[in-house]
Amino acid sequence: MTRHFLLLSLLFFASTLSPLISTVTAGYTSGDASGYISGDASGDTDFIRQSCNATLYPDLCFSSLSPYAAAVQRSPGGLARVAVAVALAKAHGAAAYLSHETATALSADSGDGAGAAVHDCFSNLEDAVDEIRGSLKQMRRLRRPDGDSGSVRFGVSNVLTWMSAALTDEETCTDGFEGVEEGPVKTSVCNRVTRVKKFTSNALALVNGFANNL
Repeated sequence: MTRHFLLLSLLFFASTLSPLISTVTAGYTSGDASGYISGDASGDTDFIRQSCNATLYPDLCFSSLSPYAAAVQRSPGGLARVAVAVALAKAHGAAAYLSHETATALSADSGDGAGAAVHDCFSNLEDAVDEIRGSLKQMRRLRRPDGDSGSVRFGVSNVLTWMSAALTDEETCTDGFEGVEEGPVKTSVCNRVTRVKKFTSNALALVNGFANNL
């Protein structure tokens, strides 16, 4: 009964992710540039490239964020906000994949420890998704004109805490496979979550850069 309930829960979770993934960055692809300074397209792109140089994965940072140059323009806060939104979309996608892998691994129950590791990883990634989602909501609140500098710093401090926690949860996920034998499930899950960690790490670095300029 417990396994049956878990499988149904995982499938329901996966079914709700698709619309969330498609809308999480919608506000940034529609040309919403309220509160941003104006600039030329090449300058906006250069701003993103230079900002990404401060991250651990600059090439991935630039390739994932440069499509939003027109919306971000040269706003450190806007760039950090989009980076968090992209990280959330990637974490959602990995969680959807893991929901399926968890159901499959538990059903197979091969005894190699993969099923338990995938299950624990999925739980950690769910926590990371919640923390990144909370970070994005906080970053969006910082755009309100009635916010004073003190409240902005407090809000950014919360985002740094939550994004750091999300990165820790993602690392805990992959650490859980250390004692699992090599195999397609382990390789696939770890590769996907490792990629999510890179997006989260980049977003954290850009939020930190924004905080340092407040």
